[in-house]
Amino acid sequence: MWHFAISVFLIELYGRNLLLTAVFGLVVAGSVLLLGALIGDWVDRNPRNKVAHASLFIQNISVTVCSIVLMLVFLYKQRIEQIWDGWLTVVCYTVVIILADVANLASTALTIAIQRDWIVVITGYNRGHLAGMNATMRRIDQVTNILAPLAVGQVMTLASNVVGCGFILGWNLVSLIVEFFFLSRVYRIVPALSVKPPVEEEDLVYQQGTERSKSQDEDNAAQRQPLTESNCNTNLHLKQITKIPLCFRRFRWLVSTCKDGWRAYYRQPVFLAGMGLAFLYTTVLGFDCITTGYAYTQGISGSLLSLLMGVSAITGLMGTVMFTRLRKTYGLVNTGIISSCLHLGCLLLCVCSVFAPGSPMDLSLLMPYIANSSAELGEMASQKQKHTYPLRGGSNQPLLPDRSSIHWTNNTVLFENVPSDSAPESYVSIILLFLGVITARIGLWSFDLTVTQLLQENICESERGVVNGVQSSMNYLMDLLHFIMVVSAPQPQHFGILVIISVLFITTGHTMYFLYAHKTKRKQRLDT
Repeated sequence: MWHFAISVFLIELYGRNLLLTAVFGLVVAGSVLLLGALIGDWVDRNPRNKVAHASLFIQNISVTVCSIVLMLVFLYKQRIEQIWDGWLTVVCYTVVIILADVANLASTALTIAIQRDWIVVITGYNRGHLAGMNATMRRIDQVTNILAPLAVGQVMTLASNVVGCGFILGWNLVSLIVEFFFLSRVYRIVPALSVKPPVEEEDLVYQQGTERSKSQDEDNAAQRQPLTESNCNTNLHLKQITKIPLCFRRFRWLVSTCKDGWRAYYRQPVFLAGMGLAFLYTTVLGFDCITTGYAYTQGISGSLLSLLMGVSAITGLMGTVMFTRLRKTYGLVNTGIISSCLHLGCLLLCVCSVFAPGSPMDLSLLMPYIANSSAELGEMASQKQKHTYPLRGGSNQPLLPDRSSIHWTNNTVLFENVPSDSAPESYVSIILLFLGVITARIGLWSFDLTVTQLLQENICESERGVVNGVQSSMNYLMDLLHFIMVVSAPQPQHFGILVIISVLFITTGHTMYFLYAHKTKRKQRLDT
């Protein structure tokens, strides 16, 4: 509900403009990109119950406080805009974005702890049980992603944004208690969760011991030297120098932790599989705001889009079922190969949609020198694309370049100027596009579950958190590329180019997985 509502709230706050939503998307992606390894390292170094409880508390409290701030801004917006020449409004926007980002970071930590670590221990490292548990968790996510936006969307539509904020506030306070109780109960039921490998603690003690021995050796050496005026001056100078590292010691530790996390990620045998999954995030071929915005420019109604999103959720659930059956029959690595082929095969329909009748794709965009030298070509292109509609705010407005509202079903607020009485010349292009996106989700979710379980099975327990934190950073990095890609080509006529680039990134990701599968099978043959 919060991921759905925060984007709507930010758009409403900024006069139905996408600037705040875009800033929020950049802040969220950038923070996880920079802090992903640190979050994972924190998960590894602390007891499981403390990590889960702290992440849960920070996440829900941040959402609660952010909801209170939003309620105050919505209620007293005119008064706030008059204080400090409008700068108080900027402060409120900043506070909202920071709190929402903190909530997302806590949610990332909770996801790493529960879905990457707890599940492996709960299933007793049984691969069959682990596959079933992963599929069940993903089905819960799919159903929740459908029901939650519908619930909060109805509240906001029937009442107001203030009531919607209050509803989310109350829900988070109640769910905080319920989730805390359930997590505590699971922790008590499974005694293995209280046991963590002492590798990190031994390394930490060893490092502290070596530092102490070094400091003692330096002190002994200093004591053996005769006490002269020059030695006193040098000792004072050394003390001044040693004070500088003390100030930056924490920063150096953070930097070294990030480096160690990325090195640990690169050393993993499933490195190529994780990178392949990350490349799948650089795409516009999903049911996010970008695809929704493009569909509106092609004359697709909001009710039809809601129906298509429901169908896509069903295909996603089919992907989780297919994953469990394929894994039992062909094994985990072969399941990833089959899922990759199915995913790429369905996306070929999206590539065909770029050149199908009704596509707004303007090939002159690939040859700007021809377009500039020939005015007639521009007129022909504009006549050919009468079925496309200008977006609100001008033709250069991006096609909703943000993923935080990935489950929007009511975007009519942003497209009030779309004419409802006119129809495109042909629906072939848009039909092929959504047919490819919907059917591809079967292979996509099956592939996602495959890589998730590979990460769970092949990463040692002491590095499970930091490696998955770096994986989250990689996912957000590739999502940032997708964000920049859409901002660079924001018009509906550019969408065909974005589709082709997305398919190229996805193909690269699956190629990385094919290389991983080849290496794994080759190693298995050599071992046997």
